[in-house]
Amino acid sequence: MRRIGPALEERDFRLWWLALLGMGISLQMLEVALGWQVYALHRSALDLGWIGLAEFVPLFVLALPAGQLADRAPRRLVFAGALLLSAAVGSGLALVTAAGTTQVWVYLALAVGAGTAMALGWPAARAMPPTLVSLELLPNAMTLRAIASQTGMVIGPAIGGLLYGVSPVLVYFLAAGCCVLASASVLAMHPAPAAQQPRAGENAGQAATVEGVLEGLRFVGRTQVLLAAILLDLLAVLFGGAVALLPVFARSILHVGATGLGVLRAAPAVGALLGAAFITRHPITRRAGRTLLIAVGLYGASIVVFGLSRVFVISLLALVFGGFVDLYSMNIRSTTVALASPDRLRGRVNAVEMVFISASNQLGAFESGLAAFLVGTVPAVVGGGIMTMVIAATWSRIFPALADVDRLEDVRPTEPADQEIELVATR
Repeated sequence: MRRIGPALEERDFRLWWLALLGMGISLQMLEVALGWQVYALHRSALDLGWIGLAEFVPLFVLALPAGQLADRAPRRLVFAGALLLSAAVGSGLALVTAAGTTQVWVYLALAVGAGTAMALGWPAARAMPPTLVSLELLPNAMTLRAIASQTGMVIGPAIGGLLYGVSPVLVYFLAAGCCVLASASVLAMHPAPAAQQPRAGENAGQAATVEGVLEGLRFVGRTQVLLAAILLDLLAVLFGGAVALLPVFARSILHVGATGLGVLRAAPAVGALLGAAFITRHPITRRAGRTLLIAVGLYGASIVVFGLSRVFVISLLALVFGGFVDLYSMNIRSTTVALASPDRLRGRVNAVEMVFISASNQLGAFESGLAAFLVGTVPAVVGGGIMTMVIAATWSRIFPALADVDRLEDVRPTEPADQEIELVATR
């Protein structure tokens, strides 16, 4: 465990990490099976966009209240409940598939359920690591969090793509089972009593207010380095999101079928795992802001190569490289969020991050599907990659403070007596 990551020696963190891995595997299995199944119904790229929008709407609507919930209730129980809801969605997909349902709206309704589960669970789950490990282990914990997520993105699509040919019902039921096991792992944790109490400044007996829900959003808005990093990743995912159109590439451009789709879906995660292994041995010690901008620019370039390629191996390598450089931006952003957020606001700050980043995956899927419907699949992907490169090249002029960030461990939140939260970053 010390070789993989010293944070895994902490029992509760290990259980949390296994739960995150199980959730990642199940969600990716659902994504690859649902995308292939919906596209096969009418061969419409726009249907894939509707699926993304159906997942985005509950994320957008519920994320901030869910962040407030994560700061007021035991995060362990909130996370476990969201996993059980995901299991119910997987079971529902299995049942409607077994019944031979061909109406897209049924799958859209279940996609809304999946988005609801993510909206409720992610803020609580992502806020937990700083309470499970010591401050010196936190960068390693963030890297391990990325490894769990990316491992799920490798294993999930691979299993989903391979088993879909056997039975899509089997894929959905297996995904539901993974969520149940992940929930059991979370419930087996024994957090310290302090982690179960309301955070400072909160009263568990008081009702949530709009003021409290929006406090995390205001904090991000005041913390310019954090705002710049989150917005940059949002735009990169929004314009550079080719993943939603992978069923089109797999069926109509590369002609590799459902199994090839699973491989393509797993490719970015393989690259991210390689990046995580590299960054574990060679952590980012200096010039973190510049590294983030370069990584986003290279990610855009990989999307351009993927969109232009007609050779499966080249497309695969482009996605692997994109995942490798995206891991760098993900690691810098997640560490910044963890270090710059006081614990009493961490759930709400992670909710804001989820709206900007995680939800942008679904909104980006809708944007990609709509753009492909209007101008064609290849122009939509290539144009999005070019836009991502342009944004990365000009971002330092809009937010120069981000480019000036040197060492991440010097980023700290402060809460002066006037209750205004600001970021103190020293070099």
